[in-house]
Amino acid sequence: MHSKVIRTSGKSLTEADKVMILVHGRGASAEDILSISQYLQIDDFALLAPQATNHNWYPFSFLSPPQQNEPWLSSALHLLKDVVKDANDSGINSDKIFFLGFSQGSCLALEFTARNAQRYGGIIAFTGGLIGDKIYSENYRGDFQFTPVFIGTSDPDPHVPLERVRATSKILKGMNAEVTLKVYKNMGHKVNQDEIDTVNTLMFPQ
Repeated sequence: MHSKVIRTSGKSLTEADKVMILVHGRGASAEDILSISQYLQIDDFALLAPQATNHNWYPFSFLSPPQQNEPWLSSALHLLKDVVKDANDSGINSDKIFFLGFSQGSCLALEFTARNAQRYGGIIAFTGGLIGDKIYSENYRGDFQFTPVFIGTSDPDPHVPLERVRATSKILKGMNAEVTLKVYKNMGHKVNQDEIDTVNTLMFPQ
């Protein structure tokens, strides 16, 4: 299972009044996802990046039946809950906590927040969707209270079908999230400059 290994950057939890939890993709590392922070206007944030055991949050595609990805999926979701609790225990309210993920990490961040919907600072999903062979809407409860959400993806993407991204957007909107969805023709499995610019404008205006 996932042990609690958290890489940090930016301000310390005791100094910061905002936190970003960054969730890396399959085969990547906490250091990899932390490197994206240099492109975002988040100098005053504490950055927390959990590290997946063996660099994978769960073994199979996010489109597999969830039980095939157990117990890894539940362990990963529990780890994110722990990281949020650490921030809350440091005096940072959930409406000052942001999530950012790429690919497998994006799927995990979306799944966690949809299962634990409340007012967050923001959710940034670079290529991802809710987890499962279908949408298990009974897993998702709560009210996002107009949390800003950005989802960017390629059409097509080799790992994440556009229909799942659109279905995810619909679920989140139904839970009162303010969703901005951008679809890029033939972008490939990566993050582009327009996504960075959009996120900075939406969530971190100067």
